[in-house]
Amino acid sequence: MKTYKINEIFYSLQGEGLYTGTPSVFIRFSGCNLKCPFCDTDHSSFDEMTLDEIKEEIAKYPASHVVLTGGEPALFVDEDFVSSLKSVGQRRIAIETNGTRTLPANIDWITLSPKFEYAGDAAKLAICKCDELKVVYQGQGLSVYDGIETSNRFLQPCDCGNKLINSTLVEKAVSECLRNPKWRLSLQVHKLLQIH
Repeated sequence: MKTYKINEIFYSLQGEGLYTGTPSVFIRFSGCNLKCPFCDTDHSSFDEMTLDEIKEEIAKYPASHVVLTGGEPALFVDEDFVSSLKSVGQRRIAIETNGTRTLPANIDWITLSPKFEYAGDAAKLAICKCDELKVVYQGQGLSVYDGIETSNRFLQPCDCGNKLINSTLVEKAVSECLRNPKWRLSLQVHKLLQIH
């Protein structure tokens, strides 16, 4: 029977992007095709879970918003997986992806977070259209994202684990949004609130 490497499944508020504050069930996969220095997933830690076990776990929570995250969930999910999750109490399925793999057509919401500066050719995009673009901002130029079709562009200052650097990146991101108002600021509200 097919299993999936699941780092964790948890219930919390969405802390980033357009759906900030929305109660959500998060399914965090272990495993990624990129190696970003700021990644907050321990890829060596996971449980092998069947699809039925994953469905049983998400059924414990009342929220209809389910977020596939990682790692890189696009390495593991397909249309059957998404359809099966949707059947658990009319769930709406969102994905957070680096965009280097094609996605199942039945995903309801795509958050694209390209990582060009960390992976070179390995980070070439397989998708150029999304519901929201989330750039983990470290002061890089933004013109490289101009070809991505989206109605929602977010700059999210990178959490480098250093308060001084983090503060500087927030200031730079605010300035960038004010200079170029097609971008909006996204803060990691779950970290500010100290929730999971």
